Order: sequence, then structure tokens, then C-alpha cells
Amino acid sequence: MASADRRLTPRRKPRQVRAELTRERILNSAAHVFAEYGYAAGTTNRIAEHAHMSIGSLYQYFPNKDAILAELLVRHIDRGAWTGADRIELTPGSLRDLVRSLVRDAIDHHREDPQLLRIMIEQAPVSSELIEAVDQHGATRVAQLRDLLARHPDVHVQDLDMATELILGTVELNTHKLMATPRAVQADRLERELVDMVTLYLQAGK
Repeated sequence: MASADRRLTPRRKPRQVRAELTRERILNSAAHVFAEYGYAAGTTNRIAEHAHMSIGSLYQYFPNKDAILAELLVRHIDRGAWTGADRIELTPGSLRDLVRSLVRDAIDHHREDPQLLRIMIEQAPVSSELIEAVDQHGATRVAQLRDLLARHPDVHVQDLDMATELILGTVELNTHKLMATPRAVQADRLERELVDMVTLYLQAGK
């Protein structure tokens, strides 16, 4: 394991319920501290204080705040599955509903705490675990969307693989750019414009 990865690897992988609860308390406290103070001022001392534990106890689970932030981002990515994908109808005239489900899922994923999400994405250190989580999440989303587009009668694109990648990139990058900022746009406006744009693109070859 590279030295950078060792710095980001949690010290303890809890197996007992009590240890897992302690780890979650640290992560939840870190999320609160990073959102309130920012990453630079969100020290491990502040995280430990918010979690009502000693700094020594915190270091039994995480070697530094970089590892905590990376773990928060991995957890965020792991929770980002497209929950409505299995309920999509694939009937003529329903393409807009499919696209709306995809866009709304991305927006909902950014609603919880856009400031914290911005900190996680822009400042989280890169580790092999983080790269693996991002790759796995991306592969799952691509497979889900490609399968739905391939079977939908209203989709007319020349290159389905490229179209799938472009759509996911457009939706996820713009959702992050426009919502995870201090001046976030209204979610309904973002949803409407993204749905219109993607739906028209998918029907363009008709």
C-alpha cells in the first residue's frame, strides 16, 4: 500500500456494534464541523469535542482529518445509487419521466448539505479506496442508464455508449456545479432545464 493510502486508511475497522457506533459518531461530527468551519479550520480537536470524546480515542479510528474526509466522501458515494431505476416505465411517451427520475435523483443527492458536499468533492484527498468507490459508482450508474436507454422505444441516438456517458456527465457535473455552491440555483429550475435538454437530445435522431 502506498504511503498516501496509509495516511487515509482508517486505523480500526470496527466489527462490534459499539465500535461501529463510535465510528459513525466521529463521521457525523466531522460532517457537522466541516460544514460549519470549513475544512481548514475543521480540526480533529473540534471533531473530537463535537463527538464528546478524547482526541486519543478519535485517533484510534482515524489517523488524521484527511482520512475522515475521504471516508465521508466514500460513504456519500456508496449511498448514491439511483433508487428509482427499477421503477422506470419503458413505454412510448415515457422518456421524459425516465430522464426526470435520473435528474431528480441527482438533485436529491445534493440537497442534504451542499456546502459539505462541495468541501468533500473539492478537498478530499485521493486514495485507492476513494478511486475504487468512484469507479464502482460510475460503472453502476452507466450500466443502469444504458440498459434503460437501450430498451426504451423513444430513444434515438447513434452511439448509445457515448450518449450514456455524456448524459451522466452532464447531469451530475451540472447538478454539483449549480447546487453545491454558496449561490445554489432553485432545484425546480435546474430540473426543468436538464430534463428538457437531455430528453430532446435522446430524441434528436428520430
